[in-house]
Amino acid sequence: MSVLVTDSGFAADDWPHGFASLDQIPANNDVAELAVDLPSDADLRDLEARLNDVGMIRIDFPSFADGRGFTLARNLRRMGFAGRLRAKGHVIADQYAMARRSGFDEVEIDQALADRQPEDQWLRRADWRAHDYQARLRA
Repeated sequence: MSVLVTDSGFAADDWPHGFASLDQIPANNDVAELAVDLPSDADLRDLEARLNDVGMIRIDFPSFADGRGFTLARNLRRMGFAGRLRAKGHVIADQYAMARRSGFDEVEIDQALADRQPEDQWLRRADWRAHDYQARLRA
């Protein structure tokens, strides 16, 4: 079972539809129901023309040391993706603020990680705008 992490803490997954890989995206679809799973090494050019057709994108983090997902999230937002963006996998509580600043709306973790890093550890990073040193430097 997986746990969603949001700015308000742990929550159950509320996405009622499945996820498709890039090569499984149907030709015709309902924007609200299409969700795409992206690996951390995805080429966004394969998805760029379909961004307006996608309701959610879930990016895999195979390791907490693999930061490519943060770059993918930032690039998707720069390309105009306005749907839900979810990080999935090995994201740790210390990385939550970075995930939110790079464009993710939520993080999906497994129950084992939620047990090791309880909700209070994630909530300490939920005020991610207040601790953004880059924004303070630009001001």
